[in-house]
Amino acid sequence: MRIATFNINGIGARLPALLQWLQETQPDAVCLQELKAPQEKFPEAALQEIGYEAIWHGQKSWNGVAILARGVKPIEVGRGLPGDPEDEQSRYIEAVVNGVLICGLYLPNGNPAPGPKFDYKLKWFERLITHAAGLMEAGTPTVIAGDFNVMPTDLDVYKPERWVDDALFRPETRDAFHRLVAQGWTDALRTVHPGKKIYTFWDYFRNAYGRDAGIRIDHLLLSPGLAPYLKKAEVDRDVRGREKPSDHAPVWIELDLDGDH
Repeated sequence: MRIATFNINGIGARLPALLQWLQETQPDAVCLQELKAPQEKFPEAALQEIGYEAIWHGQKSWNGVAILARGVKPIEVGRGLPGDPEDEQSRYIEAVVNGVLICGLYLPNGNPAPGPKFDYKLKWFERLITHAAGLMEAGTPTVIAGDFNVMPTDLDVYKPERWVDDALFRPETRDAFHRLVAQGWTDALRTVHPGKKIYTFWDYFRNAYGRDAGIRIDHLLLSPGLAPYLKKAEVDRDVRGREKPSDHAPVWIELDLDGDH
């Protein structure tokens, strides 16, 4: 089973690129972030034409998350991260696909830090840690996937010294990520590539992609029940170099759920 995450950075502008990538790689389930489209503007019909069913949580101009599944309808479990009934931002969605619980998230950026946006990010992260602890306790095979807006270590960022004060790299942000993973989650990409500089995002400016001046902020975390089945974890880096690209590349894992482990 191939599960991917892709911050699309505007599904209206990137639909041709998304459809091309889906047809080329045929993932079984995909978490999308930054739809930047209201609920009614989601391109459901175009995705159905190439064999994908979807659930989505849209929001005008900002945010927005979706889960796609190939050949089956994702069974929605929840939308919106529990813990703050007044939080109206579309950043979290959960569905079951082929027996796996998939949690798609778009964690707040948090800049400028310090400030109210950074406070919101840290509060959101604490809600995620609480919710993830419950998922861990339930024991369901689970993947938490999306744009976490955190580089966990120095290895995950080109020129770490330039990011010291950034909300994505501040000690509080990294600490929250490490506390989340410490519950027992497996960081799939880093597990498969333990010492490798591997990035998932390259800025549009200063030829960042051409210079490979990237950061790793898109993650797939596996529950203990799934981790033994992890066979591959990669970044489809070339997608970032295509015409009218998102500033993120798709990240995917392969789980051998039928075979031995």
